[in-house]
Parts: sequence; structure tokens; C-alpha cells
Amino acid sequence: AGLPRKPGMTRDDLFDKNASIAKGLVEACAEYCPTAVIGLIVNPVNSIVPAMCEFYKKKGLLPRRIVGITTLDVVRANKFVAERTGTHVADVDVPVIGGHAGITILPLFSQVPPMGKIGAEEIKAMDVRTQDAGTEVVQAKDGKGSATLSMAYAGARLGKAVLAGLEGDSANAVECAYVAVLEDGKKIGTTLPYFTTKVKFGRDGVVEDVRP
Repeated sequence: AGLPRKPGMTRDDLFDKNASIAKGLVEACAEYCPTAVIGLIVNPVNSIVPAMCEFYKKKGLLPRRIVGITTLDVVRANKFVAERTGTHVADVDVPVIGGHAGITILPLFSQVPPMGKIGAEEIKAMDVRTQDAGTEVVQAKDGKGSATLSMAYAGARLGKAVLAGLEGDSANAVECAYVAVLEDGKKIGTTLPYFTTKVKFGRDGVVEDVRP
């Protein structure tokens, strides 16, 4: 984890301080527990995760052991769908792809059956609401932090998927995360080297990109 945002700050404003914090933690993991799966809850995820993965590559370690935790975007999108459609939130699973900042956060509402009767303009508004949700929390807390309990829940979800993968329970080892893309992105249709998508965890970290 790193420093939280304050009102008026973007995620990118945190890069200098949080990159230093993340680097210290990742360097320690590389030396003392190089086979660990590292989940980074640190903004800006879109910049820090690639930097840490490149560091791992230089050390001869697997960059797929480092993941950016973007599960909070999924949690928020699920909640918004549940509120709008009257569906129980446990029955909603919105894949959120792209990244973890502003317009790079792309919730795939069209893949959720309850959204079938919702118009395009309303879905667009829900896109924006999901993208701006973090900023709303920062403003609501008036300088006293950012999302805390919801972020802890999101981190726990990601952690459960990682543990399931380590145990060989592939059915429960899938979650959205920001990762180094496998196989030049052919399976998930992207040419970007880093991308948020559904991934499957195994004993070596992320072992498969799952097309949403």
C-alpha cells in the first residue's frame, strides 16, 4: 500500500512518493521471498506496477508474481448494477478491464444480464460513476483519507483468489487485476504490455489471462 489521495489530487500526483514505497517493498520481496505473489494497492497502479514488474525482470524473476489490485473497481461496478436493477450484489459480476485510473477504468456492463434493458446513455453514466467513485470518496472525506473498508474488502477478494491458485483450486482463482500481459495479449485482444483483465492464479502467480 502507499499514501492515499487528498482532495484535488489525481492518482498520478502520488507517483514519486508511492513509487519509492513500492520499490522498497518489492526489493525486499525479491531478496527474501522471490516466489511470493505481490498484490500492490498503491496509486498510480497504471505506472507503479509496470515499473515494479520491470525491476523483477532485471532480477530474473517472474513479473507475473506482481499484480495491481483493481478489485475495488469491480466491487463498485457490482454495487451500482445491484442498486439500479434490484439484483442482489452477490449475483452480479461486472468485469472491469483497462487500467485503474479515470477513463482507463472500463466496466463491461453489457456482459451482465440484468443490464440488458438499460439504455446506452444510462450505461455511459454508470461508466463515469465507476471511474469517478474514488474521487468522490476522497472529496467526501475532506482530506482525511481515501477508500478504506471497501479497499480492504477488495484486497481480501484478490487475496482469496491468489490463495485458491496456490492451493490448485482453479475454479475460485479468478479475479480482475492489472498485470503484465501474456502472449502479446492475443488471448484478450490487446497489444498493451500491461492491462487489467480477468486472470487466473496458480503456483507461479498469474498463469492465464481470461478473456472477459
